[in-house]
Amino acid sequence: MAALRLRRVPATAPTGAVNGPARATRTATRPAHMRPTWVRGQAVGAFRSSDSDKDSIVDTDVEVRARIAADIEAPDKVFYQLTARQVAVLSAGAAAGYLVFRTTSRLLPLPLVLALVCPVIGAAIAVAVARRDGLPMDAWLWAALRFRRAPARAAAACQSLARVPQWAPATTGAQPAPSVLRLPATAIADNGVIDLGDGAATALVAATTINVGLRTAAEQAAAAGAYARWLNSLTGPVQIVVSAQRVDLTGHAQRVADGAQTLPHPALADAAVDYAQFLLEVSQQRDPLWRTVTIACTASGDRGSAGEALRRAEHTAGALAALGCQTRVLDGQTATAVLTAATDPYQYGDASWARALPQHPVRAVSPFEQVER
Repeated sequence: MAALRLRRVPATAPTGAVNGPARATRTATRPAHMRPTWVRGQAVGAFRSSDSDKDSIVDTDVEVRARIAADIEAPDKVFYQLTARQVAVLSAGAAAGYLVFRTTSRLLPLPLVLALVCPVIGAAIAVAVARRDGLPMDAWLWAALRFRRAPARAAAACQSLARVPQWAPATTGAQPAPSVLRLPATAIADNGVIDLGDGAATALVAATTINVGLRTAAEQAAAAGAYARWLNSLTGPVQIVVSAQRVDLTGHAQRVADGAQTLPHPALADAAVDYAQFLLEVSQQRDPLWRTVTIACTASGDRGSAGEALRRAEHTAGALAALGCQTRVLDGQTATAVLTAATDPYQYGDASWARALPQHPVRAVSPFEQVER
């Protein structure tokens, strides 16, 4: 059998590709009877081999391409590629400019009238067309106004506060009373469903990542197809959060060192101790980070929103598991830990250990109870 010399040449991902290079071109020196048939630049058949070459494995090129619907919720264009919102903003700006023109045209010269009308028309065009942080300018300005008018201090309470609590630090000068802290979530159930109020609920799914670069072209195509099928199967809003958080390796190093004492062979124990020492050195000399992927599946409706959110989370976990990821629908305690870690991502912490739910009391265990256990 003739020897095959394969050379892998990376190619640029085509439009619509998902997760990594789209294809890889393989060039080889083969006999004439083993060359593939090419139609428009792609192999359409398997390699023909003789009886002595039945055990050989020859890979063909696979193009990774998946069709995913985009801009499903994009507003419709109603007039000259403008949406209804943009037409309304421009109409209001034109009406305001016309009112200024009619009011000042009989009192001021034309250059001054134009100097007053042009800023009004320009502001209307900027609000209608411009975008900021992925939002239309009018929505962004409304959010900025609400944030500006919102009180700067808030406290957790069931009703409005008439005075500052006694445990709050003293302030100098007259300060307004703090307002009630309104959080997006109102409760977290034991099964992990987060109540958002107004008939909406969310369930969290934790997932790991996969290394697409180490996959073959066929495996990349299968992963892209599975990911596209999950995206096309969504029937509600989904948020994917990929965050990097600081991690403290001291606890893991301590666990490795404690486990080294139970190893049967001294060489294994020495290797475990060296590894624990290496983790401590990395924690001291570097700033290690770990990457977390959290998917929030939201459902709304007066009836069954909690069950629907949990069902969508289980569907997401099963669909992403087909990619090779390790997925898990978070329960109430783990979801609380994830939300707590998300509020302060720069703090050393570990969101993998469960925490008590907000409605559950936390009490200390006396030494006598620990001895009895």
